[in-house]
Amino acid sequence: MPAFRAPFLAAFFALIIIGPGAGQNVTVLSDVRLIDGTGKPPVDHATIFIQNTTIRDIFLGISAVRTPKNARVLHLSGKTVMPGIINGHGHVGLVQGTTVSPDNYTEVNIARQLLQYQRYGVTTMISLGMNQDLLYRIIDEQRSGEMNGATVLTADRGIGVPEGMPPVKVGPEQIYRPQTPDEAREAVREMAERGPTLIKIWVDTNLGQLPTANPAIYRAAIEEAHRLHVRVAAHVFYLADAKNLLTDGVDILAHSVRDQPLDAGTLAQMKKQGVYYIPTLQLEESFFIYATHPSWMDSLFFRQGVNRELSKLFNSPEYKAKVEADKNTPIHQQALRAAMLNAKQALDAGVNVAFGTDSGANPFRIQGFAEHRELQLLVEAGFTPLEAIHSATEMTARMLAIANRTGTLAKSKDADILVLDGDPSSDIRNAQKLDMAFHLGRLTNR
Repeated sequence: MPAFRAPFLAAFFALIIIGPGAGQNVTVLSDVRLIDGTGKPPVDHATIFIQNTTIRDIFLGISAVRTPKNARVLHLSGKTVMPGIINGHGHVGLVQGTTVSPDNYTEVNIARQLLQYQRYGVTTMISLGMNQDLLYRIIDEQRSGEMNGATVLTADRGIGVPEGMPPVKVGPEQIYRPQTPDEAREAVREMAERGPTLIKIWVDTNLGQLPTANPAIYRAAIEEAHRLHVRVAAHVFYLADAKNLLTDGVDILAHSVRDQPLDAGTLAQMKKQGVYYIPTLQLEESFFIYATHPSWMDSLFFRQGVNRELSKLFNSPEYKAKVEADKNTPIHQQALRAAMLNAKQALDAGVNVAFGTDSGANPFRIQGFAEHRELQLLVEAGFTPLEAIHSATEMTARMLAIANRTGTLAKSKDADILVLDGDPSSDIRNAQKLDMAFHLGRLTNR
């Protein structure tokens, strides 16, 4: 049965599905403009029935819809709805204030961060590596309804490089750094037993400052993960590394290629293999943008996501001077330009362009806000607003193998719905105009 129906069909189905007690735990979003997350144009005058945690039905033609008795009806004429944002590359438990430390990986801190994601309309995220086993307990608590916030998935600890990537201050229980292929296989087996959504590997030298990853080690990790039916996401920067990873069968490139343009052969291989490509444009921008103090830093939307310590740092002349004097600042600026070009080339070539930000990896990648900034940067890179939204919803849900339940607004899907005071299909900045949000059918903010 199609999710959207002409008005006379809506009336017919409404009559046959609504019976005694049907209004219990039903919320009706009446007369909204619908962006369903599939990339299709918006549809006006839609009515969405939410029952408990799911979308019970969606109808067109508000005058034909009979609402069930006892339902909560929200008259939302002039509002636009879209699916909750899905962050396919984030982190939790690493940052507190302006510090990164293994001591920050606590249930209280992670719960706070998941609530911040949710307040910004991010309803699902994956913590892509550097996790402790605590996160599995939090996932169980969310499933049992004991913890709120954005639904969190995990890529477990991940496979790093001895004395190399990632150069993040985490505990030894948060990352494996195998020195041989056999050690890599054993690490993958241990992670797979815990049931992660993905496994993460790092292949990069941090602008030439750290040791190179051993191809035999990360190849063994990919092979073992695939043997155990677990997909692999790779941190990457250089085109040469991306080519090697594609040959080795990697499933996800978790960052843009940022040193040079993607060539036609690499794009064709990515498309043929069904690889997902996550641009993470905001990552490079975050190295330098705050020192320029763009106007959006004065907005309440931005300031609500910034803790006191970080706000003080941004406003200090020492911070601005440090960024301006950093020899890597021009490199990051050029890397952002390359990332934007490659994201658009990947989209135009038919590659699966998913969505992620690396938010939460350090204090400057601000959870919740970073996702909205990423949408804007994708549009600046040449995506249409609907293409950017599609990347951040259905495409990322497919990447995370959760598209059967979320990522689009359709009958029987999870009720992860953002209600906006503007239409982001005409101006992506309107995604920030959050009037209310539903996560698993529960009104989370208004």
